[in-house]
Amino acid sequence: MSQSLDILTLDTLAQELAAIQQTGSKRIALLGSRHVPITHQQLIEMMSYALVLGGNRLMTSGATGTNAAAIKGAMRADPSLLTVILPQSLNKQPRESKKQLERVIHLVENPDNDSLSLGEASALCNREIISRCQQLICFAFHDSHTLLQTCEEAEEQRKLVTLFYFD
Repeated sequence: MSQSLDILTLDTLAQELAAIQQTGSKRIALLGSRHVPITHQQLIEMMSYALVLGGNRLMTSGATGTNAAAIKGAMRADPSLLTVILPQSLNKQPRESKKQLERVIHLVENPDNDSLSLGEASALCNREIISRCQQLICFAFHDSHTLLQTCEEAEEQRKLVTLFYFD
């Protein structure tokens, strides 16, 4: 048991070292809660702006809060390096999100999920996003079930996961 734990720890360490040493651009997913104070949204916007200025490709979903802040920062830096994957069709998105989303160059809709609940569609969408990324940055609360499940799935796929808690 301890041998497998040592191998897992060594593997994680090697993965993190490789990520630190990587000098090229990465495909980074930035996901998080819809319920985010404005000051946190500004920090997330600055982070996504800096990541895209650094040449990284940013992926997110189309919700308000964290994802909207990520979109805003990436759009300011370089819209061509942003991909937004929606859990459902654009028509199913909140009115306040549509205006921002209509300006996104790489917008992926999932109209086949329109009949699902938003929670079910979001879980599927998050799976698609993590399948396309190398690293996941997530902003969540301790009771953000869908986001925490996404982080676990990303770790199982051996993605580098950075999880920030709001609470």
